[in-house]
Amino acid sequence: MTVMTSARTSAADRPRPGLRERKKIKTRQAIRSATYALIREQGYEATTIEQIAERAEVSPSTVFRYFPTKEDIVLTDEYDPLLLEELRRRPADEPWTESVRHVVRKAAGIGAEEDPEVTRLRARLSAEVPAVRSRMIESMSVTGRLLRQAIGERTGLDPDGLEVRVFAMSLVGGLMEVYLYWAEHGYEEDLQELIDRALDVIEHGLPAGKH
Repeated sequence: MTVMTSARTSAADRPRPGLRERKKIKTRQAIRSATYALIREQGYEATTIEQIAERAEVSPSTVFRYFPTKEDIVLTDEYDPLLLEELRRRPADEPWTESVRHVVRKAAGIGAEEDPEVTRLRARLSAEVPAVRSRMIESMSVTGRLLRQAIGERTGLDPDGLEVRVFAMSLVGGLMEVYLYWAEHGYEEDLQELIDRALDVIEHGLPAGKH
């Protein structure tokens, strides 16, 4: 999803991945890069798994081993573990809502800084391609479960409790709507500002209506 300085630091603090894991990361990145390039050239629907495999110099079975569907190639990235780690590393006495705001705002800038074109492409496909949007909604439950665990660790609340589930999915769903809104409005507004507005709604509710 501004790169977190502490996320990069924590990644550097961890032991370097072994050769096998580095090869996996390289293969995933090659598959994603091939997919984005083909979609730019010929559109989403015209891009096939066979073409992706050929461009990435792997077999179609390898593509499916890493990504069950074409939609997963578009939506999946390497950042979720870093984001959860960053959330767990926030100061214990920091209000929970501030921790969430910090991590989400920072997370939103990772792709925007490292590859803004890909960030826009992913947002556009999510807004325009029903299959991608549907898969995004399906994947929300996985992200929500990870977030619930982090919330439980930080707050002592039951991660399976109703309140935690509602909060986690409100956050995940809200961020999805931010990206759809951003794409639908031609990326004109600042993504960070949109995220702040969404977090304000989640934390404080809707603004007063006009009468």
